[in-house]
Amino acid sequence: MFVRTEVAMNTLVTIRVITAETPDANAAIDRAFGWFHEIECRCSRFDPASELMQLTAGDPAPVSPMLYEAVRFALMVAEMSDGAFDPTVGRRMQALGFDREHRTGEIVRQPDDESVSYRDVRLDSESRTISLLRPLTLDLGGVAKGLAVDAAVRELEPLENFVIDAGGDLYLGGLNERGAPWSVGIRHPRHDGETIASLHVSNQAVCTSGDYERANHVLDPRTGSSAQTVASATVVGPNAMLADALATAVFVLGPGAGIDLLDRVGLEGLIVTPALQQHATRGLPRAA
Repeated sequence: MFVRTEVAMNTLVTIRVITAETPDANAAIDRAFGWFHEIECRCSRFDPASELMQLTAGDPAPVSPMLYEAVRFALMVAEMSDGAFDPTVGRRMQALGFDREHRTGEIVRQPDDESVSYRDVRLDSESRTISLLRPLTLDLGGVAKGLAVDAAVRELEPLENFVIDAGGDLYLGGLNERGAPWSVGIRHPRHDGETIASLHVSNQAVCTSGDYERANHVLDPRTGSSAQTVASATVVGPNAMLADALATAVFVLGPGAGIDLLDRVGLEGLIVTPALQQHATRGLPRAA
């Protein structure tokens, strides 16, 4: 196995590959990391020069396929979750102090209307344009990192057995060194360095939202305050963008509605409450 780590999207991204280090493998890893940097440049709300931050209320704006797909997917999950996931929370995140570019320390803010929602964003697939009906700041943090992981996966698939860890958003390709599915520990939300559960997965993403992350950055878009009924929410899915976004939605929805949403879309997951009660879907691939 060989390992490479880089800083991207305000986190450490690590790629592990179980194969001999070769020029082809190194080139694939170069391309995989390239996607993280490319997507960050286009989709970051912390960079005033990013493509995302060039969007303003008014006329439809033509955008790149990458940004269009990220916004389209975010709006789809918002609709699916009845607004528990909403990419228009940028203003509220700014108000809580999440407004600083991690590389430069620069504070990035935009004026927004008070009560915007995902319904204030319009897409046109034929012209590939995005329209903001009111002044608002899109926050694609719930989908952009997953999109980057999925793009990296496509570069690494020829290598078969690999792991991508993007600040806790995981994709586990193929098998581990012993030829078995990967074992993934789910962080204990109250005890540092401990796990509360473990999973066995192969060719799947595992993404977790927790209230231990940056003073609980998961907002309930419907109330504007931090979600309080869940300590951590983990989702297992075929791709990281879906698992990442639904982990956020499930965290906001809480155990009952969260498990119902996962059952409805056919994904597996584990929700841990602040009292450390565990709520899991029936098919969650727990380790023995």
